[in-house]
Amino acid sequence: MRQLPPLNALRVFEVAARTGSYAAAAAELGLTHGAVSRQIAALEAWLGQKLFRKDGRRMVATPIAAMFADEVAHAFDRISRAAEACGRPATRRILRVSAPTSFAMRWLIPRLGRFHADHPQVEVEVGTVSTVLEDLRGGFDVAIRRGVAREGAWPGHRAVPVLEDVDTLIASPALLERRPIERAEDIEGHVLLASETRPGDWIDWLEAAGLPHLIGHPRQVFDHFFVTRQAVEDGLGIGIGPMPMLLIDVAAGKLAMPLPKIRVRRTGYVALVPEHAAQIPILATFVDWLASEGREAGETAS
Repeated sequence: MRQLPPLNALRVFEVAARTGSYAAAAAELGLTHGAVSRQIAALEAWLGQKLFRKDGRRMVATPIAAMFADEVAHAFDRISRAAEACGRPATRRILRVSAPTSFAMRWLIPRLGRFHADHPQVEVEVGTVSTVLEDLRGGFDVAIRRGVAREGAWPGHRAVPVLEDVDTLIASPALLERRPIERAEDIEGHVLLASETRPGDWIDWLEAAGLPHLIGHPRQVFDHFFVTRQAVEDGLGIGIGPMPMLLIDVAAGKLAMPLPKIRVRRTGYVALVPEHAAQIPILATFVDWLASEGREAGETAS
């Protein structure tokens, strides 16, 4: 007979470890903060060790608890898949996608309507991560990360190329009306806007533009690219942005790419599916759709 921990406590523990917060776990599960704390305490008593440590006002999973939570998440995923295979074919399917914030906001979410139109029985839930290098943890069906689809690059996951990434100069149309940029040299005198999450963008673009003498030019730096993009749209200065993800803004007249032929190629994005789930039809369909959308975006950018 299997010696299993209390399953409800495991469920609460996995959510708490994934969200990094008892309060967030309580909100997701529809429980009180105290109920989450009691379930965690019950699991700690069963295991005979602490699973979380206090960090300021938050409870953070210990390293071994984080690994345990990842295994529990995979186990729950397998149970979910098995239940789906044995359940009603018309049952609504929830597909959880983990993606970097800018990718989700500027590329994925604006396109999801097309996927929903063809697959109305599937509900896509998008969760964001702060960086493209975020660890792969449980709690998703498909993860989007920056990287290559080379064999062995993503242990335990099937990787499919989704989108090539190319940086170019971006500015607001209103700013360009006041101070046109027709040649690379015309950027002198403009305010350069940069992002902490993309620290090498300006250096690489200035070298590609033949303007290495401007590398030391002062820049106004924001903490994340989506803040920088908004500052560019508001006309506070000019920036460097990923062409495929900003074509929607160019089409809407929010941004312009004054020197589109000066480009810097970046490592693109891949879709990652856990190997144990790679053959599930709806996951394969969604990943194929992502790749198709990425090819179409690449053709438009070129």
